[in-house]
Amino acid sequence: MGHLAARAFAGLAFMAVALMAMIFGAAGTLDYWQGWAYLAVFIAASALTTWDLWRRDRALLERRLSAGPTAEAQASQKLIQAIMAVVFIGLMIVPGLDRRFGWSHVPAALVVIGDFVTAASFYMIAMVYRANSYAAATVKLSEGQQVISTGPYGLVRHPMYAAALPLIAGAPLALGSWWGFVWLPPFVAGLIWRLLEEEAFLVRELPGYAAYRDKVRYRLAPGLW
Repeated sequence: MGHLAARAFAGLAFMAVALMAMIFGAAGTLDYWQGWAYLAVFIAASALTTWDLWRRDRALLERRLSAGPTAEAQASQKLIQAIMAVVFIGLMIVPGLDRRFGWSHVPAALVVIGDFVTAASFYMIAMVYRANSYAAATVKLSEGQQVISTGPYGLVRHPMYAAALPLIAGAPLALGSWWGFVWLPPFVAGLIWRLLEEEAFLVRELPGYAAYRDKVRYRLAPGLW
């Protein structure tokens, strides 16, 4: 499959092991069906998305592999990414602790809804990838990058972040923990901080983005913001 695919799927395998360690290590047991269901949905959706990128847009897959605090050029974005990493780790660990100590109970029907929201979020992300081959995981411009205004970018200016919101919000439900929602406010705050800085960067550096911003009024949710 090539070096790029090997890197991508090795990263996915590492993520799967890390998620298992966080979720079940915090739970203190493997008898946690919500954790297994969420892990299956998350990894399967990630694998399908990765496979689609490798098959259809390898340049974008390469861009997506450069991610995290160390990949960012701006100090503020390094900090934001570090905060987001802590939030995601907390999002995996707190529900596991909730399972271990029985702090809260989420009905099975809502757990299933949480898994559905997770899968739907990955589908939204895949649609963003299909619309925008420049959707890098870092705040930067790629050679030849142009303003994208079709598909989901015709509805909101930041559809990737719009997809990330239900992805994060669905995790506590899928993992059967009301306490997991304590991580939602810091995630939203970090996402908005990143979004606003990215918009300012694009207005400065990407020709045509200011006109696009004036045309598509909403950042994350049509009719709201």
